Amino acid sequence: MTYLQALLLAIIEGITEFLPVSSTGHMILADALMNVRDKEFTKTFEIVIQLGAILAVALLYVKRFFVSLDIYLKLLTAFIPTGIIGILAYKSIKAYLFNPFVVIVALIVGGIILILLDKWTENKTSDFEKAEDVSYAGAVKIGLFQCLSMIPGVSRAAATIFGGVFAGFDRKIAAEFSFLLAIPTMLAASGKDLWESKDLIHSENVKLLLFGGAVAFAFALIAVKGFIIFVQKYGFKHFGYYRIILGVLFLILSL
Repeated sequence: MTYLQALLLAIIEGITEFLPVSSTGHMILADALMNVRDKEFTKTFEIVIQLGAILAVALLYVKRFFVSLDIYLKLLTAFIPTGIIGILAYKSIKAYLFNPFVVIVALIVGGIILILLDKWTENKTSDFEKAEDVSYAGAVKIGLFQCLSMIPGVSRAAATIFGGVFAGFDRKIAAEFSFLLAIPTMLAASGKDLWESKDLIHSENVKLLLFGGAVAFAFALIAVKGFIIFVQKYGFKHFGYYRIILGVLFLILSL
């Protein structure tokens, strides 16, 4: 992997990680277009640089973690389903689902669901004042939806936002809970992948990971701030249209 390829992948990660368009799917498609040589390290790179995006969310929402213990307990509850399935299915997911065809199908199907979600939430008000007010049963529901995001192209953000709306949130609070849930989820995913791929990590690869993480951090800061404003004003449908167009475009190219 060259530094130019690392830069492009990290920009894609930073911009798309918290948008309902699938950052992993975008990076897999970008990797296929750029024909990055070291496929195994590239998969690890695409997961580990998420740590940079996590730091962006932690910085933006740091005050939320000093208000009460509730937010920690609800996020832990929501994370448990993903943690269990991730441990059991990690190798199979990485071996069989990280390919452009899976991403293309997931992008198109997910785009249709986002358009329907937009219509459903157009006039919806939240049952809760804050993200941490959700019930533990609601947190489990969101966690179960998040499990779907293990399929590349589904989008962790899209799955958890849909789960948040299903649990009683409006658009804004569903997005905020999705951001916060990303912290334990992505920390666990990145940590596990680093451990599983430790043989691939040498001095040059460490430099690439640090570089990619820093770039992802910078672009995630911009994306998170802009996303909340955009969703409140325009909803989710435009992300749905984008997913469908992108999926169809890559389907045509692949054929």
